[in-house]
Amino acid sequence: MKIALSTPVSEISRVGKTTAIRLKKLGIETASDLIFYYPFRWEDFSQISEIAELTPSSIVTIRGKIQLIKNRRSPVKRKFLTEALVADKTGSIKVIWFNQPFLAEVLNPGELVYLSGKVDFDRYTMQLINPVYEKVTKGTTTHTARLVPIYSLTSNLTEKQIRFLIKSVLPVAKLIKDWLPESVIKNNNLINLTLALNQIHFPADQKILAQAIQRLKFDELFLFQLQIVLSRIEMSSSIAEPINFFEAKTKEFVSSLPFRLTDDQKKSAWQIISDLQKNKPMNRLLEGEVGSGKTMVATLAMFNVSLANLQTVLMAPTEILAAQHYKTISSLLKASGVKVALLTRSQQKINDQTVTNHKILDQLLAGEIKIIVGTHALIQERVEFKKLALAIIDEQHRFGVEQRKLLREKSGDPKITPHLLSMTATPIPRSLALTLYGDLDLSIIKEMPKERKKVITEIVDPAKRQQTYNFIRDQIRDGRQAFVICPLIDLSDKLGVKAVTEEYEKLTKEVFPELKIAMLHGKLKAAQKEKIMADFLAKQSDILVSTSVVEVGVDVPNASVMLIEGADRFGLAQLHQFRGRVGRSNFQSYCFLFSDNPSQKTKTRLQALISAKDGFELAELDLQLRGPGEIYGTVQSGLPVFRIAQLSDHELIVKTKNAAELVAPHLEKYPILQEKINQLIKEVHLE
Repeated sequence: MKIALSTPVSEISRVGKTTAIRLKKLGIETASDLIFYYPFRWEDFSQISEIAELTPSSIVTIRGKIQLIKNRRSPVKRKFLTEALVADKTGSIKVIWFNQPFLAEVLNPGELVYLSGKVDFDRYTMQLINPVYEKVTKGTTTHTARLVPIYSLTSNLTEKQIRFLIKSVLPVAKLIKDWLPESVIKNNNLINLTLALNQIHFPADQKILAQAIQRLKFDELFLFQLQIVLSRIEMSSSIAEPINFFEAKTKEFVSSLPFRLTDDQKKSAWQIISDLQKNKPMNRLLEGEVGSGKTMVATLAMFNVSLANLQTVLMAPTEILAAQHYKTISSLLKASGVKVALLTRSQQKINDQTVTNHKILDQLLAGEIKIIVGTHALIQERVEFKKLALAIIDEQHRFGVEQRKLLREKSGDPKITPHLLSMTATPIPRSLALTLYGDLDLSIIKEMPKERKKVITEIVDPAKRQQTYNFIRDQIRDGRQAFVICPLIDLSDKLGVKAVTEEYEKLTKEVFPELKIAMLHGKLKAAQKEKIMADFLAKQSDILVSTSVVEVGVDVPNASVMLIEGADRFGLAQLHQFRGRVGRSNFQSYCFLFSDNPSQKTKTRLQALISAKDGFELAELDLQLRGPGEIYGTVQSGLPVFRIAQLSDHELIVKTKNAAELVAPHLEKYPILQEKINQLIKEVHLE
């Protein structure tokens, strides 16, 4: 059959329905997906060794003739053993394969084969155990005698299957348009896209592999930087509504609060209020850890906007987080008379009164509601403002050009661009934030409120597991609740279903059969997740077992225990964020770190969680220890997820930034690139 880029993998020869389902777990559904499924490393089997020169424990490729091959059963475990004798002009070697009896029919005496693998030494002689095999033919090899690609797999898929499929679709890589402008390719000494895609999978040598990696990394980082530059250009040519600072009323409001603002809160609030006074749209990122008081700072900005008789929208990633923000803002502004509304799928409120959707939309259009809180669906639905001046986005991925356009259209005056404030609880080191978000100004809250009790953190020795469970049981008897976080077990379990289900079964049946336990993972629908979290918040369950993939950034004041399984698999910054989910009230809270990795390096790294003063220090430390790709996990951090590039590719980031700045003002000259970037902007989804 003729293969196209859009051909489903199920229609490619030798791909059955079951294999197609397994490939889908890896995100592979079409021929194009296969081409862009890059290896994560390459085994160098390119040097052919002579049998007489082999040494124990070396990784080798030999080329030899099969002298004899037969199956037998091992005397102890009765496993199938396939044994062969393979010879070249310098000598012969014994080869053993376990549980692959079909090999005695596939490989025949007299045939020439390549064998790649590790040389083993038993008591008397050298041998090859389970080597990769390939018959010698006139064509190029795929699995041996070359640089061999190694891919991330899911259960019951093999490297050979993936390589076979990718090799069969690679000829259509030439149909992929090279969207990088010729001048950028030339100025940065890059190879063309078709060559890069072919060589990333089956490189001819190390030199061309390095060039392929460079080209594909450049592509990813360039597209990311181009979106930033376009966003900056769009903002610089936009006009915003300047908002006066109502100094006396703001001071009066701050002095009426039942707590004192931290210095960092005051500084961040002033930076935001200063930006709001300009007629250029603010584009600021407010970083602050869970519980550091970001919502309070945002409320000061919203208060000033409402005093100017203008409107603010605050968007959160989930309904439950939106409701949490609404509750905080409503209580802070209760005495001021500012109308605050909540609009989500399941809740519609104005100043704590449940109302109809219709009433909120009418009052919003009339300008009576000054602050509206909801999910990102707010900008996609039939919501219209009288005069929207400020948009606040909590824990977004990227709030792109397309989304801002939608906001402008709904703002009451399409010529005016609302000021934009993004908030994140992910402590991103300043150096990394400036590299990634060159279009944003930064405000950072490091100080925690004085009344906060420090969460007691312990690395639990496996021998003390039962003791820790008993402690958790006591906490729950005292009326508290607990979180249990599980790491992803393998790549195929991207949504954490297996990890969480196994932990849930163990805790329900063996450890806490008398307690009410709920579980949360990525495969559940949004409404189910919201219900489980709402039930936990309402104390309907004692323990919540969850993955890191799922948004658990909800304020559960009653939760006093955070237990993290496989703590060594998470970044320090991520662990610190989990820990921030407890200690949200006046109860003493605890964080227990479980790890089966006994290495000193792991202990030292986890120990930093106990000694570091804040999440920013931990993020910096993690940057040095693990590299940026692993610090934050994947989904929640709001950081870009690349297939091949890394956040540590500093030189390349600078090069792509420079290239993007040269190209962006003349994008209309590059229609293929424009098409590519438009497609990407549409894909920026608001979680």
